[in-house]
Amino acid sequence: MKTSMLLSGIFVIAATALPAHAQDTVTFVGYSGLFQERYTKAVIEPFMAAHPDIKVEYFPQTGSAAMLGALRAQKAAPQADVALMDVSVAKTGTDEGLFDKVDESVSKNVADLYPNARFEGVAGVGVTFDNLVLIYNTDAIKTAPDSWNALKDPSLKGKVAMPGAPDIVGIGTTIIFDHMNGGTDFIKNIDAGIKAMEEVAPNVQTWEPKPDVYATVVNGQVALGVGWNARSQVYADGSKGKMKVVLPKEGTILQINTLNLVKGGPSSAAARKFVDYALSPEAQAAFTAAMYYAPTNSKAQVAPDVIDRTVVKAMDKVIPVDWIGLSKVRDQITQDWRRKVIPLSR
Repeated sequence: MKTSMLLSGIFVIAATALPAHAQDTVTFVGYSGLFQERYTKAVIEPFMAAHPDIKVEYFPQTGSAAMLGALRAQKAAPQADVALMDVSVAKTGTDEGLFDKVDESVSKNVADLYPNARFEGVAGVGVTFDNLVLIYNTDAIKTAPDSWNALKDPSLKGKVAMPGAPDIVGIGTTIIFDHMNGGTDFIKNIDAGIKAMEEVAPNVQTWEPKPDVYATVVNGQVALGVGWNARSQVYADGSKGKMKVVLPKEGTILQINTLNLVKGGPSSAAARKFVDYALSPEAQAAFTAAMYYAPTNSKAQVAPDVIDRTVVKAMDKVIPVDWIGLSKVRDQITQDWRRKVIPLSR
């Protein structure tokens, strides 16, 4: 048996005496906070109940970049087994040889994944879909906005909040505006999106909402914000009607989290069992019900009232994004933001 510790972002595993019933321990790396809480209850705990010989230890990280850094640091002697991270970062990890391929030899459930949950050149596969939405304070805005252009409304000067570039919310909103304004390939040219964000900027009170954009909308610090649907729906539930969520008529973009097997992980066989379960219809449905991430398994059976609060029924409104290509121009888009967008904000 092994036990694990997290020291300065690096996982350290030490041997301990074997108990009467030895367990394999799968070291799982994922997002911290609300995601950890809900994923543990919806997926990890049921898996351990069904596999009493396997323990899953969750090591939280603030984001995919932090996960990648920890995995790079231990590449010579991997300590983690499974990593859940954004697809663009998973591509980098794949290119650096950090992950084993997740295919039908690992899990039969891979065959049932939606096509946009599998990626050329990425070892892992999609485990959750999320999408950008508008969130608004119902005291400040009485009629639900139905367009991304609501972010430009002159009456909202100083009343908008959203994470700015290089955060993917800022970049993703720019991609949406680029598409709305005739852009056809944001990787080659995103000028239309940047110009639109220049019109949004005077309304923005903060590009760094604290503690997050959802709380600033709920408490009335701002009237309108941009966030991810899953967290927006959870915050809306707890807001007592103070915050509502809108998927604008022009569409949205998907954020895709992938499940990745760490190459040379210490509990490889047990990790494969966990990945198989996490991609199963029951696990996918359970996490969708827990946090409104859309399932990537096409056979997941989710209650209609839950599905209606995900992007599943609006897939025809999803603007395609080449996340792999984005990684090549992300720095340039961020520089455009710093020069042209942020200086125009309040």
